[in-house]
Amino acid sequence: MSEQHTQVVIVGGGQSGLAAGYHLRRRGVDFVVLDAQATAGGAWQHTWNSLHLFSPAAFSSLPGRLMPKQPGEEYPTAGHVVEYLSDYESRYELPVRRPVQVLGVHRDGQFLRVDTDSGAWRARAVISATGTWSRPFLPAVPGRADYEGRQLHTISYRRPQDFAGRRVIVVGGGNSGAQIAADLAYDTELTWVTQRPPRFLADDIDGRALFDAATARRRALDEGRTDSGGVAALGDIVAVPSVWAARDAGLLKTSPMFVRLDRDGAVWADGTRAPADAVIWCTGFRPALSHMSPLGLRGPRGHIATQGTRCLEEPRLHLLGYGDWTGPASATLIGAGRPARDAAREIAGLVGMSSLG
Repeated sequence: MSEQHTQVVIVGGGQSGLAAGYHLRRRGVDFVVLDAQATAGGAWQHTWNSLHLFSPAAFSSLPGRLMPKQPGEEYPTAGHVVEYLSDYESRYELPVRRPVQVLGVHRDGQFLRVDTDSGAWRARAVISATGTWSRPFLPAVPGRADYEGRQLHTISYRRPQDFAGRRVIVVGGGNSGAQIAADLAYDTELTWVTQRPPRFLADDIDGRALFDAATARRRALDEGRTDSGGVAALGDIVAVPSVWAARDAGLLKTSPMFVRLDRDGAVWADGTRAPADAVIWCTGFRPALSHMSPLGLRGPRGHIATQGTRCLEEPRLHLLGYGDWTGPASATLIGAGRPARDAAREIAGLVGMSSLG
């Protein structure tokens, strides 16, 4: 297969990859976005049907383009986000190629070589913006392989009608667990299982306040001040309208985590049992970084050390959108722009120096 050249390769065409493209374009840097998805919209095109954002449209925007308000919705749906990202990509004529699967990133002298299923690219710098959605985490619960009912992760859940009249266990005390439990609370025999009692944020807190809290924490840490705790200090669950309704109706009662599964359902330490037709694991995700393996950068627990967005051991590599360690709230729409701007500024300096060398 042929090899192509550019100054920067962005791996991933979701919100972080598009924000990076916007800022690189403004700085006159040549780049390409390689996206594994068949269509625009990133992970938002694979969510459950009732998912809504935590923030109004105006506070869920990428740089340069406000998200338009969705008629009849204070908090936009995932479908509206997909439309917005598709429009954003077209509006700024971002050079996205899809579907392209990146197989590995390698050092190649003064370049980084990005191997894909459709050929290789050589670039002065690489931005990894693959997110986490493609790498769901399932805990090693004893008996999980013995359970004979249906098991699925958040990424495979779509609508409550698929479970109507069934006995369902939802595992997870974060936002996904709460929203899916609320979705299922009316037409299933629901057991919602959490590691600790759920901590609902105050009803007037949405994504704007969460972004501010994450930013304040990052600033405090950078300045050597006391850790404020950021978002974690406020609570775990944003009470979006569907969660308010189910909670206030008394339908969101929780049980502590069970100790094992058997063929029929869950079993607790005291011998209590809950037969179940399905278990939905709302247990989070891990960064999708396997394409970085050839660089040998991953430390304890698979973490890649960064300063801001720049990889410490490979300064030609930047990481965007993997959580607070790549920028405050960087895995959110409202938080994607600032780290992308910072990465583009550093990379523009890097490729400028390279062209003079």
